[in-house]
Amino acid sequence: MGTSSKTNGKKLPVSENTPLLGSGLDDAEVPINDEVILNHEPSADDTPSSVDDIPLPKLQIFILCLARMIEPIAFFGIFPFINKMIEETGNLKEADVGFYSGFIESMFSVTQMILMISWGRLADRIGRKPVMVMSLVGVGLGTALFGLSRTIWQMVIFRCCAGVFAGTVLTVRAMISENSTPRTQARAFSFFAFSGNMGMFVGPLIGGALQSPAKQYGGVFKRVQFFNDYPYALPTFVTGSIALLAALVCGIFIKETLKRKEKTNADGTLVEAEMTIFEIMKKPGVTYVLCIYTHAMLLGLGYSAVAPLFWYTRPSLGGFGFNPNQISYFMCSIGIAQSIWLLVFFPILHRKYGTGTILRACYLIWPLTFVVAPLCNYFLRQGWTTAFWIIAPTVQVIGSGVSMAFTCVQLALNDVSPSPAAFGTLNALALTFVCAIRTVGPFAFTSIFAAGARSQFLNGYLVWVVLIAITLLGTAAMRWFPENAEGKLKQED
Repeated sequence: MGTSSKTNGKKLPVSENTPLLGSGLDDAEVPINDEVILNHEPSADDTPSSVDDIPLPKLQIFILCLARMIEPIAFFGIFPFINKMIEETGNLKEADVGFYSGFIESMFSVTQMILMISWGRLADRIGRKPVMVMSLVGVGLGTALFGLSRTIWQMVIFRCCAGVFAGTVLTVRAMISENSTPRTQARAFSFFAFSGNMGMFVGPLIGGALQSPAKQYGGVFKRVQFFNDYPYALPTFVTGSIALLAALVCGIFIKETLKRKEKTNADGTLVEAEMTIFEIMKKPGVTYVLCIYTHAMLLGLGYSAVAPLFWYTRPSLGGFGFNPNQISYFMCSIGIAQSIWLLVFFPILHRKYGTGTILRACYLIWPLTFVVAPLCNYFLRQGWTTAFWIIAPTVQVIGSGVSMAFTCVQLALNDVSPSPAAFGTLNALALTFVCAIRTVGPFAFTSIFAAGARSQFLNGYLVWVVLIAITLLGTAAMRWFPENAEGKLKQED
């Protein structure tokens, strides 16, 4: 029999020496705090409940979600005014704006892709926390300077400066995983996805509401010459300040999660060497899920790059003809809708149907959401504005449910990971692929849209035909989705 945690009816304090399989385990008063999660390493003696029942450290997850919001705020915050800024700064024709907007948006990801592995290695060497804080400071400064651009090439340079500090997204993902257990990881990454969508909501809201304040609001803004000379400085300054505030909060409150690995086990034997990338990718389901992961992100990034340009372009060229405020409101409504889908509907659907079923449904709905964009443009060309304002917002809200696919592919990636030790490498590999498509994706898709708008090939709908064709490839590929990535939860008795 194991040592009881009770003596003469009294409960004894539990420490690291308390046997997990003792006869009084159910009666033991286990103290739950952040250190339990950060220091716990599953072993053969651990029962499922002793690991899985540990709750998420709320403060740490909240701060990490705050840090997670910074990248989408910085990335999407310029979207409401980027096309107008390029047109004014470069004295370009409206049909040519798409080429430059895609190029500038891609530069953010180019620098991220180049430096992602370096930031990961630095985080493994000096810790997650210092890399996160440095990255947040760098993103804040680079984003703030973007609003001071007076030429297109200055816009490119400052956008690259913000992208150099790519360590935030990598460290947040690692720390979310290291702060959670197998049972709570799905919930943790739901919060992770929700915070990303909140960033998509806050960024465009700031960008649209604060751009050109002298023209929008007049008053003190019109009297201050700075805001007349730099009409896009205010939103980028505010966005940069949020990043710097997040860096301060993380520097004070976040706890380091990196645990140094010993070179030998307790019995003196050498610790088994970590698997190489090639070895990880040979494991069942890993390569297939990485492909689906990258494909889903390609669709999301493609739409995110095209949508603001599509909304900005006048209806005669194939767009909606929105002004920056309308663009920001439309993007905000999408962000809110996606957040509701993730927080309210996704947990229920995932518990009932699992990862694979939800992902298949998203791939069936995705082509339909892309079809609606040219359909609504057709309404505007025909002057059917009432039909447009009924159909377009409704489909945007309902179609936002496809955002569940991004959480699904993350959970599928977790499920096919051959071991907890390999998760970090697998996650870094997936992020590298995402940075690669973010490097070429926005420029490629906006260029396709610009080419279609200029030539009026397919009435300017060329990019939507391309997106639908790409989506259908993924829809067909889901027929062979790996069994070990289905993510169907076992029903509890």
